[in-house]
Amino acid sequence: MNPLSAIYAAVVGARNRLYDRRMLSARRLRGPVVSIGNVSVGGSGKTPFVILLGELLKARGIKFDVLSRGYGRKTRGVLLVDPGGSSREFGDEPVLIARRLEVPVVVGEDRYAAGMFAEMKFGPQLHLLDDGFQHRGLARDFDIVLVTSDDARGGLLPAGRLRESLASLGRADAVVLTGGAAPGGLPLDGKFLWRVRRGLSPAQVAARPVAFCGIARPQNFMLQLRKAGIEPAAEAVYRDHHAYAESDIRELLALKANSQADGFVTTEKDAINLGGYFSALQPLAVVPVKMEWVDAANAVDTMLRIVNERKNRA
Repeated sequence: MNPLSAIYAAVVGARNRLYDRRMLSARRLRGPVVSIGNVSVGGSGKTPFVILLGELLKARGIKFDVLSRGYGRKTRGVLLVDPGGSSREFGDEPVLIARRLEVPVVVGEDRYAAGMFAEMKFGPQLHLLDDGFQHRGLARDFDIVLVTSDDARGGLLPAGRLRESLASLGRADAVVLTGGAAPGGLPLDGKFLWRVRRGLSPAQVAARPVAFCGIARPQNFMLQLRKAGIEPAAEAVYRDHHAYAESDIRELLALKANSQADGFVTTEKDAINLGGYFSALQPLAVVPVKMEWVDAANAVDTMLRIVNERKNRA
């Protein structure tokens, strides 16, 4: 193991043991909390899964809100996300969730404080805790962890992408396999095992577009475009959560001219991060992620039953 990864593992392990032994305590909200998280850095599909789960809850008439850190925002403190707002103010993923689900989304470094704000404003309804697996300061009633095929082969930060070792899945209630992940070698005893499939829903995409994105696993976006029958004339990749600047727009327009492309295609998250530059890249197709949850109805029934049982005992 990389020496820095060994130090990182020791620090993370010591912190988890403090919570496991209740030497550090998690604060509890009045409403039940369902956490959606992962064990690696970015790209596991947490945001599409939050949106999918939210859509299923809405279809059942269940009221809920979403609590998020608001990664990448330039503001501080607890804020209610304006769906028409910017990634600089709220973070790109919270804005995307608010637009897609049309439910309250609250951002805050301290997710307990965000939850208290939500309960004060909307009552003690169900909370979906976005990217919450490592946020152990907030008690949760159900832990969902997404695992990708890369996670099984990955190493710990900073040498690899793993935030925690796969042994940490012992804290999860349900493990969601995504990106072609297989259950072999994962500590899944006593866990619910769920599967999702990810793809794209392209519509009105130019015949030969410039494909660009600033996401955690850009190669997946390019591959999924090709699987959907879209062959980019050129590609441009930026770092995850990239906030586009005028220089990027000039670069993309030059790429379009040089490749003789007839438009642009990007992700929903990138469309938010374009901000006021969105209109400069036309025609621009924004392609949403399509996520299918195998046997979703039974999985949600199970989750809600356990959440209610645990909340009644708390």
